[in-house]
Amino acid sequence: LYTSTRGDGGAVKSSTAITCGIASDGGLFVPQEIPKVSNEELLSMKGLSYEKIAKIILSKYLTDFDDYEIIDIISKAYGNNFDDEKIVPVVELNDRLFVAELWHGPTLAFKDIALQLLPHLLVKSIKKTDTNEKMLILTATSGDTGKAALEGFCDIENTNIVVYYPENGVSDIQKLQMITQVGNNTYVIAVDGNFDDTQNGVKKIFADKDFNKSLIKKGYRLSSANSINWGRLLPQIVYYFTSYLNISKINEIKSNNIVDFAVPTGNFGNILAAFYAKKMGLPIGRLICATNSNNILYDFMNTGLYNIRRELKKTISPSMDIVNPSNFERLLYAVSDNSVDFINNIQDSLYNDGQFLVPESIIKSINTNFISGWANDNDTKKTIKKVWNKYNYLLDPHTGAAFNVIENLYNLSNNKNKLLVISTANPYKFPSSVLDALTGNNSGNGFIDMNKLEKITSVKPPESISGLNHIKILHNLKCSKHDMKKILQSIIK
Repeated sequence: LYTSTRGDGGAVKSSTAITCGIASDGGLFVPQEIPKVSNEELLSMKGLSYEKIAKIILSKYLTDFDDYEIIDIISKAYGNNFDDEKIVPVVELNDRLFVAELWHGPTLAFKDIALQLLPHLLVKSIKKTDTNEKMLILTATSGDTGKAALEGFCDIENTNIVVYYPENGVSDIQKLQMITQVGNNTYVIAVDGNFDDTQNGVKKIFADKDFNKSLIKKGYRLSSANSINWGRLLPQIVYYFTSYLNISKINEIKSNNIVDFAVPTGNFGNILAAFYAKKMGLPIGRLICATNSNNILYDFMNTGLYNIRRELKKTISPSMDIVNPSNFERLLYAVSDNSVDFINNIQDSLYNDGQFLVPESIIKSINTNFISGWANDNDTKKTIKKVWNKYNYLLDPHTGAAFNVIENLYNLSNNKNKLLVISTANPYKFPSSVLDALTGNNSGNGFIDMNKLEKITSVKPPESISGLNHIKILHNLKCSKHDMKKILQSIIK
């Protein structure tokens, strides 16, 4: 069963939590207890396919779904839409350092792992909750979630999907991926503001009870494809298990050997999935929370002060350009021993003062699992070039930030654990930034720079983005950050 981090609404089944997306009190759904995986069960997964491991993990959380339903959801999510049969292949850079590539899906970003599965999970959840409304999926994106959600929900029965993105807060390639999206049920809206403005606007729509009632009268129910939806976060737990087991295969480490994970971090969902995997019993040591110049998480983990009264900085890693990561509430709930009062108090402080300070005991609890570092754009570019020269391996700017953080944090320690870096996007989603990192300049035109990058590296760009500039633009809606509900009302009308 699942409950809200803020306490209202009681306990609900997984299908209800997934259908609602966000709790009625504005909190996030969390499992009442974390299921466990023993060493013996972990060892029994060695050699299994990604799909079979996903079945084992998902079944532990989706207890109101039968085996057939879960297998059907997985089979629809993972197949020829991924260009690698392993779904998440692991690359060995040396005997200690590995990279899990999460970008072999249709939109070339880690969000595909969850968003190819969520639509099918949501359709089945709707049927279980006996609701006749159509689902209206609202999503705020800092770049990758939008296209992955559009791709996943395109022409899915009884759903419409609306994606809001900060007009000047995503890369040219990310923008083109979204505004050329086909589908009779897809809507893409540029917001005059940054990602936090966009995300806050979506949250306000969810929290508007009168608006939600009016939607129900029209036959619609709101849900989310952001990682505030448990159905979006849950599938991400799976690839920590498969990645760990892939390292085991390569290096023959036993199930009780500890692996550290470095994760580029924006809205905190990706690294939170690793935290849940660790709580389940996966032998994870430290979770390295890598951020860019928007380093609120680094500041918090070192001081206990969470202060969103700061300028959001535009960087070359736009999916990490977030000042107030939504999923952090789930972590704070867990490390406060599931204290609803604690969460409500800090939310009140955040709303009234734009900040909160936690007790030292909370920071100690977080620091038993996490360490954090951050990289600015120049350091990220230097690291992309260094990794290319050393390993002949090309990084996108988000993964580049993570590599820079482990360079500064990890190698200073005497820790001998294996280290696995989560690679979140194909480098060709950010060709100008990657080219600039390797050569010191770029044209500013993503497609020109894509061709130059291919000539320099002999790494071929994926066909799905190399021809984007020749595809018809289908979405040109725009609004201010204050008119997000208004433009949504015009769409529903």
